[in-house]
Amino acid sequence: MRYAFALAAALAATTALGEEAPVNITPEMWSVTVETRSGPVEIRRAQDPQNKLEGDWARTSRPCPEFCIQPNQPAPGVTTIGELELLDLLQDPEVIVVDSRTPDWYAGGTIPGAVNIPYTEAVDRLGELGCEIDFDGWNCEEAQPVALFCNGLWCGQSPAAIRRMIEAGFPAERIHYYRGGMQTWRLLGLTVAGGES
Repeated sequence: MRYAFALAAALAATTALGEEAPVNITPEMWSVTVETRSGPVEIRRAQDPQNKLEGDWARTSRPCPEFCIQPNQPAPGVTTIGELELLDLLQDPEVIVVDSRTPDWYAGGTIPGAVNIPYTEAVDRLGELGCEIDFDGWNCEEAQPVALFCNGLWCGQSPAAIRRMIEAGFPAERIHYYRGGMQTWRLLGLTVAGGES
């Protein structure tokens, strides 16, 4: 019985050709295709089992302040999500996924389908998220659902954008926060659009 179990496990870990099993997103999901401004992009994980983070993405410690570990929930009412939830949102045409990093970081690579609205411009650009300007500021009754991210658990750009958006009238319950950001996205070997992968 033990031999049969070990044989089944070994077979499951290899393909018919004796190669390593593919690096899926989940056991049932190989990839996800999302629509972007430049056409469809397939998001999948890097297939090289030796793939490692390098450069800035491999750094574990940055001075705090400025690079402090962010809370799991940046503001009351905001939903914090992981990669699988973000993949679902990327496929929903009603949701806008926002890379809230500064343009230089965005140019170095982003999550496919994300639009760049730097955290410093988030309130000024609420019109792009379904809000309308009125005499008192912004009317966000018709705001689209959004998901914001930045560089990772130590990055305060998207939490700052989220808090400013809420203060300006954007409904917290329509905001998703991908706390893992680009560092976790890259750590999992997921597809990066633009810049250096």
